[in-house]
Amino acid sequence: MFRTKPGRRQRPALALLATASLVLTLGGCAADTVTPAEAREQAGQGDGAHTEGKDGKGEVPASGAVDCAKVKCIALTFDAGPGKDTPRLLDILKEKQVHATFFLLGKKHVVRYPEVVRRIADEGHEVANHTWTHRILTDTDAAEVRDELSRTQDAIAEITGHKPTLMRPPQGRTDDTVSGVSRDLGLAQVLWSITAKDYSTEDSALIRQRVLDQAHGDGIILLHDIYKGTVPAVPGIIDELKRRGYTFVTVPQLIAPAEPEPGTVYRPERPE
Repeated sequence: MFRTKPGRRQRPALALLATASLVLTLGGCAADTVTPAEAREQAGQGDGAHTEGKDGKGEVPASGAVDCAKVKCIALTFDAGPGKDTPRLLDILKEKQVHATFFLLGKKHVVRYPEVVRRIADEGHEVANHTWTHRILTDTDAAEVRDELSRTQDAIAEITGHKPTLMRPPQGRTDDTVSGVSRDLGLAQVLWSITAKDYSTEDSALIRQRVLDQAHGDGIILLHDIYKGTVPAVPGIIDELKRRGYTFVTVPQLIAPAEPEPGTVYRPERPE
């Protein structure tokens, strides 16, 4: 088992999805969490099995191998899609040679845009689960948690041929019941350390600046490809973070050589 750190109790739930993103960032979650560095350490990082670095341009080599214990890695993640702007986002990521992690909603998203889901997978991005209807999982019983996650698992698998191994609980809210069901379904939980609060503004320059102001090594960036100002902000975020020496990775690459452990909550720590 990985070493864990005591989590901090989250503040009371707020009604809006986006507002809750800020709550999590400030208040933490109820479950114990594991940082990417802890995951790598417990998996035996440094044994020589995973030592390829970046190519000098902030891009991961074609092999997909990168040692985030030695390279300044950051993971770009998108929640609550796919949506109408996701194809443009995929064009940008392809042009910039960056892979991201997409936490997809089932109802009205995965089922509405199956061709986009297929493209996300085909272009090498990590396809992950963000529940079926965005219900707050800590407000439901185990059977409802299982339904929210398993329906999205099945819908994604029908399109891509593979069930996700990662999930992000809506509003970042998790507890022992959510962790137990996630474990049963083979899903690790992924939180974040950088949020642009892109729900609160359509100003792409502001979204970009918020991400850049919070950026740190081993960070996980939370964005939403369903908000108007977000996708136009992505090129500037990528270009500037590459200029600062960051290498963009998916969440599994961030914790490698560890494998995502079902039920475990992964959340980076922001530096003081």
